[in-house]
Amino acid sequence: MRLLVTGGAGFIGSNFVRHVLATTDDVEVVNLDALTYAGNLASLADVADDPRYRFVHGDVCDSALVDTEMARADAVVHFAAESHVDRSIDGPAEFLRSNVLGAGVVFDAARRHDVERVLHISTDEVYGSIDDGSFVETDPLEPNSPYSVSKASADLLARSYATTYGYPIGVTRTANNFGPCHHPEKMIPLFVTNLIDGGNVPLYGDGGNVRDWTYVLDNVAAQWLVLTEGEPGAVYNVGAGNERSNRELTLAILDHFGVGEERIEFVPDRPGHDRRYSIDSSRLRQLGWKPQVSLDDALEATIRWYREHEDWWRPLKAAGASRRRGRA
Repeated sequence: MRLLVTGGAGFIGSNFVRHVLATTDDVEVVNLDALTYAGNLASLADVADDPRYRFVHGDVCDSALVDTEMARADAVVHFAAESHVDRSIDGPAEFLRSNVLGAGVVFDAARRHDVERVLHISTDEVYGSIDDGSFVETDPLEPNSPYSVSKASADLLARSYATTYGYPIGVTRTANNFGPCHHPEKMIPLFVTNLIDGGNVPLYGDGGNVRDWTYVLDNVAAQWLVLTEGEPGAVYNVGAGNERSNRELTLAILDHFGVGEERIEFVPDRPGHDRRYSIDSSRLRQLGWKPQVSLDDALEATIRWYREHEDWWRPLKAAGASRRRGRA
């Protein structure tokens, strides 16, 4: 199989590329990435010389480049996207360009070249917030941030390709991920790296917002399973069932460092902050997937990775990755 991965130098994308190369021997991976602030080739330094791996520097909005690479592909996994809610609040335009227009370029090139398998990576945030129960794949999309709106738009565009062209595009809606190579503007790596440096952790609002936390190595295994064995054109929720409030998760991280609540710095809440995300992953589990790593073990492994890879994250923090939008 010749596999085109867009955004393969990002957090989930780089872990996915590594997973595919490590668990197969007949898949060639092309990584197309624009290397914006969240794309980092250092995340794939260990596979850079693998003869089955090739990097292409480029933007998914570059239709000519995407067309060239798509012509050689048997399958495509579309990770490339702007993904930080805070940044989308401050500047929605780039999110609309990359996440909607970029998805359109990828989908249309795949359709024209009749690529056999296409998987679009989305987010549980497209459903909006839920007080009780869990979202299933057929629930309506009610996104609340510019980021989640841009991802929901791409989801609907994917749906239209099946209806209009008879060309199915699969979609996965993933819960909050964490693990190696996660940009330190995001909650867990921000808190971990702050604590490594002896600092405090900036927690939004009252810390009561609830998320389902999934270890990225479990997540990428799910993405590969959906790509290779999922129903073409179907939507699959991907979540490990580790629902925790942000405060509960923060206390768990502090416990790993042997420090207490005095290290929490409560900051003004993010505008329009969804209170709770929860998704039902039964459809995915019917394919045979289940998380392999407990939340506590995954947190321990993640903290260990950041301790051992300061050369990866320190330049990013020096460039300003520590800011949270609600912080004064």
